Amino acid sequence: MKPSDTRINANPALVGAVIVAALLQIVTTSLPALGIGDPIGSQSNAVRTLITPAGWAFSIWGPLFAGTIAFAIYQALPGQRTNRLLAQIRLPAAGAFLGNALWALYTQFFGLAVFSAVIIILTLSCLIAIYRVFARWEPNFSTGERWLAVLPLSALAAWLTAATIVNIAATLLFYGVDGGEAAPLISALVVLTGGIIACLALARGRGNPLYAVVFLWALSAIYAAGGQRAEPVAIATGVAALLVIAGAVIGLRSAGLSRWFGG
Repeated sequence: MKPSDTRINANPALVGAVIVAALLQIVTTSLPALGIGDPIGSQSNAVRTLITPAGWAFSIWGPLFAGTIAFAIYQALPGQRTNRLLAQIRLPAAGAFLGNALWALYTQFFGLAVFSAVIIILTLSCLIAIYRVFARWEPNFSTGERWLAVLPLSALAAWLTAATIVNIAATLLFYGVDGGEAAPLISALVVLTGGIIACLALARGRGNPLYAVVFLWALSAIYAAGGQRAEPVAIATGVAALLVIAGAVIGLRSAGLSRWFGG
């Protein structure tokens, strides 16, 4: 494939929008430190369910935010303005970062009410679009693409996949729907559903190991919290983890680790 076949001019406004949205998601999350709104952690604890991850899991937002900033800078470099891969993911990336900002802003003021679930679903849809581009991309990723685009955005997609499920469960509890005595079984089924979704995404997405690792991180945090309170949830997280690993192995059979890590 000739270089001219893989290059396209970027829209300067869209390049700038990615940077602004990446910064905005960090700024909005920091508002409670200025006395504006309530911390997201407090809002989440108010509607904690059996599938809400342990608190330490949310430390992943530090690397995720750093990764999105690295991507925003990378895609704005003069040498990347005509990169065709980046051209395909700029718009959904800007949408995902803006979605994170809106979700944080809404949740800090109104809690995990229904609109928070709507926002996170729309945000995830943007990341799914990016994930599909990575899965279908035929040329080899360059070093920059691999570490500054594929890695951070795949990780963000995995975390938002798990977070969306958790958010929906928390939203139901926000409105008083907790499942009663059936809550442990329902929670286990939700975790299994998440595992199946991740397994299929990995099997069809060439075994993206970056996605797999972050999703396993989320499952381990669910096990450390709800899994210690309800045996069905503990079992479900184990089964879901096996499904994720199986999906990654199946996907990697057609792609190999070199697709994702080079070499």
